[in-house]
Parts: sequence; structure tokens; C-alpha cells
Amino acid sequence: MRTAYKCRAYPDQAQARVLNRTFGCVRVVWNQTLAWRQQRYQADKTGTTFAQANAYLTAMKATEELIWLNEVSSVPLQQAIRHQQAAYSAFFAQRARYPRFKSRNGRQSAEYTRSGFRWRDGALFLAKMDEPLAFIWSWPGIDPATIDPSTVTVSRDPCGRWYVAFAVDTSAPEPLPAAGRVAGVDLGIKDFAVTSDGQRIANPRHLERRARNLARYRRRMARCQQGSANRAKARAKAARAYRKVRAARTDFLHKASTSLVRDYDVIAVEDLAVKNMIRNRTLAKAISDCGWGTFRAMLEYKAARYGRRVSIVGRWYPSTKTCSACGYLLASLSLTTRTWQCPSCGTRHDRDINAAKNILAAGRAVAGDTLGHACGADVRHSGSSRVQSAVKQEPQGVSPGIPVLQGGE
Repeated sequence: MRTAYKCRAYPDQAQARVLNRTFGCVRVVWNQTLAWRQQRYQADKTGTTFAQANAYLTAMKATEELIWLNEVSSVPLQQAIRHQQAAYSAFFAQRARYPRFKSRNGRQSAEYTRSGFRWRDGALFLAKMDEPLAFIWSWPGIDPATIDPSTVTVSRDPCGRWYVAFAVDTSAPEPLPAAGRVAGVDLGIKDFAVTSDGQRIANPRHLERRARNLARYRRRMARCQQGSANRAKARAKAARAYRKVRAARTDFLHKASTSLVRDYDVIAVEDLAVKNMIRNRTLAKAISDCGWGTFRAMLEYKAARYGRRVSIVGRWYPSTKTCSACGYLLASLSLTTRTWQCPSCGTRHDRDINAAKNILAAGRAVAGDTLGHACGADVRHSGSSRVQSAVKQEPQGVSPGIPVLQGGE
């Protein structure tokens, strides 16, 4: 399996100049090649292969306008072409959106393969550099001299911090001992996650807690003149504030996902359509702040790494409106209703815990067969001989294309 170790890097002034020049060349190659691909398709209606894009890079480096591309290592430029080809493949496979042009104000990066760097006893020597790149190793249990990185990615975020990431092929870790517990997880806004056994993970609301400071930094930047040094300083301060929000959110998601993987053998979660949910203008910011998509990705790769199982329940399964005791399905349930009593069996439910129990029931029904998507239909609830079919979660009468959030999910 492949593992990445990301560390803080501290290049000196000469190394920073080389890296900044490399970032600019990578950005130009990406943007020029992307524009050429689009023009070629519009004119001839034909696609572009990696070999054709690589030949175009060679032609660009031979022109007088772009002869300065030869001043940096050719490896990051070739990797930019390879990444663009992968981005197009992901787009046509409907796994990602269409590739976009790169901006000089965003995150900058350059990837080096084995021909573009030397790794000697834990010291990193990049192409076009005489001295090793200084970095801080953050894993005391691993000797950096023992790893053999296949690729090295150097990046600089908008606030000016430098990072270096080492991609290493490692053996899979030992599976965790069986916990003897399973759980359904209902994701929401009021509580970030509620499990079927009643455990609640509070939503830290990182973006909302820092909204006033972020707004103040944005106002200061807006008052500065375009292209001025003061505007660059204000932009860096705003970027540092957003980086703190992003880092706090990532730390929370790692801790929450790790806790669930350690405590449960099988974890059932809903296949939430986050991209559609954020079209709701009222809840878009709160939904984006939760990071549900990242949380699910963390759950899946950690479960696969440590021998756990994640079962995905289809997004149309009415987990909130279904009684987990008898299977009765409510016609509607407002967002303000946090508890409700089943008209059929009289069981009183907490909205989120009931949804988590239903997600667990649907997830256990398919966990033995596949870890792929399950629609949640034809799940027989305990205490009932009735089988519920999957129905749409949104109440009737909703305008097409405008999703309605159920239960803070």
C-alpha cells in the first residue's frame, strides 16, 4: 500500500527562488496545455493523448517566448502533463469536474519523480539545487533514512508555508482486534454524528466560530489597492486564518473517524449527496463546514487499512421517517421535530438515533454481500413482517433541483 508523509519544509532564499520559478513554469505549462486541448477539441472534435500533450510541451520549450521553461527541472513539467491527463480521465469517468486553469494566488506545487531528486540518509536533494532541502520529520517512530520515497511533492500554500510530501510504498498494518460492535452513523449539522447506540459527536462548527475574524480580514484586503504590497500582506493574513480553520476541521475529522474505526467492526453510513445539498442557500455554509465527504473518505480508507468494514446505505432510504421498531413510515417529518412517537407501535424516537438505527439495519443487510452502495430497500425491521421499499426522502411538492435537508443530515 502507498503512504504519504507530509512535513513542513524550510527552504533557504536560493532554494525558494528555484522552487518559485518551478511553480511558475508548472502553472504556465498546465494553463497553456489546457488551453491548447480546448482549442484543439473545438476545432477538430478530437481528444488529446498523453503522448500528444507531451510533444506539445517539447514544442513549447523550443519557442522563443517560452525558452525560459528550460531553466527548471523538466520532471515537474512532465508530471504536470501527466496529472492533467489523469484529471481528464477522471472527468470523463464522472469522478471529478472539468480541469480548471491554475491561479498564481492559490496553492502552488511541483512533483518530482526519482529522476528529479536524490534521497540520501534522510536528506533530500532536489534537481537544480546544491544543498539539501530542510524539513521537519514529524514521525518519531519512523526513521526517515529507512524510507524509500517514489515521488516527492513540494508545495507552498497561499499564506506562505512550505511543505514536502513523500510518497512511500509500505506494507499493510496489522488488522485491529475485533471489537464485537457494529454501528449505524447518522450525519447531521446539529450533531456532527450520532451512532445507533446513542453516542453523539458534537459539531465543532469551525468556520462559524471564526466567521467574524475571517470577515474582518476580507474587509481589510478589499480596502487595499489592487497589486499593492499591503494587499499582498492582507491576503496572506486572510489565508492564514482560513488555513487554521481547515487544519482544525481536518484534525477533528481524523479523530472522529479514527475513534469509530477503533470502536466498531462494521460501520454503516448514508450515501449523502453533498454536492446537491449545498445548493440549499440557507444551509450551504453549514454543510460545507461539516466536511461529510472528507469524513466518509477517511472512514473508508482507515477501515480498509485496519480490517474494518464500511457499508454505504443509499441516499433515498427514508431513515429519519421510518420507525426502527416496527417499520412504520411517516408521510412527512419537519426539520424542527427532534422527537416523535410512532403511530403504529407507540415507540418514542429521538430523530437522529432512530435514523442511525435504521441505517445500521440497512447496512447490516448488505455488509455480508458487498461493501458497495445499498439502496436500503427491502430491509426487514425487527418486530415487523412488513418490508419497506425505498422512497424519496424529500417531501412531495419540493421544486425540482432544490434539495431539502432531512433531520440536519
